[in-house]
Amino acid sequence: MTWKENIPALKFLGIFLGVYLVGNLLYGFYVEWHYPTVDPVTHWVANQTAMLLRFFSGSEVSTFSTNVKPTASLIENNKSILRVYEGCNGLNVMIVFVAFIMAFGGVNKQGTLFSVIGFAIIHLSNLGRVVLLFVVAKNYQSYFYFVHKYLFTAILYVIVFALWWLWVAKFKKAPIGLAS
Repeated sequence: MTWKENIPALKFLGIFLGVYLVGNLLYGFYVEWHYPTVDPVTHWVANQTAMLLRFFSGSEVSTFSTNVKPTASLIENNKSILRVYEGCNGLNVMIVFVAFIMAFGGVNKQGTLFSVIGFAIIHLSNLGRVVLLFVVAKNYQSYFYFVHKYLFTAILYVIVFALWWLWVAKFKKAPIGLAS
């Protein structure tokens, strides 16, 4: 294999890592900008989760956040059931998703539209994840660590991999530099 044959793969990796690193750097600044309070996107996810829990369970679930902790608590019957941290808002997963889309297709109308649709799917999946984490925290506390750390995180990333597969199989036939 010659050096020239590796250029497309190196270009893909360079774009992916570049977008991922810049995205995470900007995300870190965003989170720090709001510290020690909860950032608006995390607060939004917590509020949407509470709304979904009220709708589906009929119970009174609300959110609570302070100016001293970067979390939003989901409260039921005056008891904190689940704390939603910035890592629960799905933005980091979206950064990984868009880094791949950009590395495997570049910035264009099709990639932008697919990214927006992917963000919506990731957001809805993440909301489902947080709703189910609430249920597990409330009813099956001994399983919470495993479900939170491994099971639901894996499911969310399987959804991202499925979106990536769809992007590659249906919309982009070759990464930047590999098209004939």
